[in-house]
Amino acid sequence: MATSIGIMDGAYFVGRNEILAWINARLHLSLSRVEEAASGAVQCQMMDMAHPGVVPMHKVNFDAKTEYDMIQNYKVLQDVFNKLKITKHIEVNKLVKGRPLDNLECLQWLKRYCDSINGGLMNENYDPVERRSKGGKERNSKASQKNSKSLQTNNSLSSPASSNGVIGNKISVSGTKQGKQGGAADASLELQRLKNEVTDLKLSVDSLEKERDFYFAKLRDIELLCQTPELDNFPMVVAVKKILYSADQNDTALAEAQQIVSHSINNHQQIDFE
Repeated sequence: MATSIGIMDGAYFVGRNEILAWINARLHLSLSRVEEAASGAVQCQMMDMAHPGVVPMHKVNFDAKTEYDMIQNYKVLQDVFNKLKITKHIEVNKLVKGRPLDNLECLQWLKRYCDSINGGLMNENYDPVERRSKGGKERNSKASQKNSKSLQTNNSLSSPASSNGVIGNKISVSGTKQGKQGGAADASLELQRLKNEVTDLKLSVDSLEKERDFYFAKLRDIELLCQTPELDNFPMVVAVKKILYSADQNDTALAEAQQIVSHSINNHQQIDFE
């Protein structure tokens, strides 16, 4: 299974449009940007489709807007990974920021994983809309029960102070207007600041994507060169392939590659000496 894939794996060359088309077709959604999946709900339901009954869909919040709610979804996803013994680290802090590149790479990995389950065939009996609806109803039902208990507790605590309600209603009208005007001005400044920040982030993302595509193209050229039949058994080519196709994030591939090159150099030196 695709629990660990290297940077040169074909999964990371799948484009955004293909990823979005795959998600929309499988889950009957209409996403237009990969960052719309930043909440983690899409990933949870994809795992629910691949492994029916493993994901507690009543805990998945498809309406998550805040980072707190999104993190709860990723906790559900991580629990599912742990149950299935999937050794995949989720970069939650990056994903909840809605960065396109981070979310794209996460979805590319997810597609590769789902394609490895049952040959990538869809479960014909799986109804994604019904699963989302059922999960939402269960979640709302539990939330209503909690809110009801909370209201009862608050009412019991606040009832002795009800006689002081008249005092609490004596508020200055002019003070209220001034407060609203000041709050509106602060909100406008904050909104402008956030717009500027979003613009800067988009420019930064575009720059990073261009840089990523540049280096990916270079690596692809190297891979094609290494696949030349005449060079296939050259020690240097073998060493480069060892690094390109490594699925580990440690230094073992580099050490093995260096050992191959070193062994080849030693053999040549011995031949020259003889």
